[in-house]
Amino acid sequence: MSKIAIRKERLGGVIFNVMNYTLLLLFSLACLLPFVNVVASSFASTQEIVQKKFILFPTTFSLDAYRYIFSTPTIFKGLGVSIFITLAGTIVSMTLTALMAYGLSRRYLLGRNFINFLIVFSMLFSGGMIPTFLVVKAVGLIDSYWSMIIPTAINAFNLIIMRNFFQALPDSLEESAKIDGANDFRILLQIMIPLALPSIATLSLFYGVSYWNTYMNAILYLNESRMWPLQVLLRQIVIVSSGMDGNSSVVDIVPPSQTIKMSVIVVATVPMLIAYPFVQKHFTKGALLGSVKG
Repeated sequence: MSKIAIRKERLGGVIFNVMNYTLLLLFSLACLLPFVNVVASSFASTQEIVQKKFILFPTTFSLDAYRYIFSTPTIFKGLGVSIFITLAGTIVSMTLTALMAYGLSRRYLLGRNFINFLIVFSMLFSGGMIPTFLVVKAVGLIDSYWSMIIPTAINAFNLIIMRNFFQALPDSLEESAKIDGANDFRILLQIMIPLALPSIATLSLFYGVSYWNTYMNAILYLNESRMWPLQVLLRQIVIVSSGMDGNSSVVDIVPPSQTIKMSVIVVATVPMLIAYPFVQKHFTKGALLGSVKG
């Protein structure tokens, strides 16, 4: 290859890299700037947020919106409810998902194909809101925190991901353990679960985010306001700050400004952002390990 051809190839590679980095930078800014605007607007004063349509750094720093949100112990109770639902729901969901996924990953399980068909079928068709509500009411879960957990305990997509992960592991692991006298439950706990930690961490994040954002189920199944999770209480705060419900008892002071809506987004998002770094290193690996084989 001549020197001219080599120079052209190098120049083409440089141009390609520059274009790639430029596009990725623009895409990153498009994703990051709206969130920065939300955070900055939550700390801005009332006049500034009215005068400016887009804020990256508030000129007048104000905590009025956050004082308004946390001005009542009700919000802390809602935070505690959300934490309980998220932790308990994630533990229950991951336990049931792992048990069912391991069973369905065994090729010798009777009726395995039919059960897998039912799982995929549930991803396409559901009973609907009213039938689900009637079932929850019939089993006595109305005004119970378990109504936030049990109806959505197993996600079909997450189940398939974990089933495929277990199915991709060598059969020799199970055969060797059975020769040593281990039963299926011991094989799952001592061999399969340790190997599946990346997948478990990823699916736990999926379940945790789902339970943290629980809103519609709380509206449907929880009639008492003292049992509402954080998301429902934040909705009430937004309604009060918008002047749509002046009789609400969630807060007792006059809403300071439009920054309430921005600060509500921050309060609802930050806990998940704090949890994400702890499972980030497993996220890509865990999500892809179980998505290759069917």
